[in-house]
Amino acid sequence: MSNNPVIYWELASHDAEATKAFLCELFEWGAEWDSRIGLYDFEVPEGAPAAGGGVFTLRKAKLPFLTLYVRVDDIAVKAKKVEDLGGFIVEGPMDIPGGSKICLFNEPSGVTLAMIEPANRAE
Repeated sequence: MSNNPVIYWELASHDAEATKAFLCELFEWGAEWDSRIGLYDFEVPEGAPAAGGGVFTLRKAKLPFLTLYVRVDDIAVKAKKVEDLGGFIVEGPMDIPGGSKICLFNEPSGVTLAMIEPANRAE
């Protein structure tokens, strides 16, 4: 397995309910509304090699988007490396509920990605 695997994804759409219904019907996925963070949280089947994810309705952005979250061991080091390699830090690194840290960044061509340093690095 990769040292820095994709562990989560978020999809922002114009209509989260419709997107959630479509994905659940198409792929036979399960999803529950998480009012704490304001998105539909998609289940990860037991033993699946895939990442969990969430769908929400657009807030600030004008266009729908998909963001991949890559697990890292030291988010500060990776954020510096983003800049060293010609990328741009959009937000973070910052603490999120539960003790994890996230950082949103653009790679040099402008695509937005995210990193997450789990609170429990043993994950």
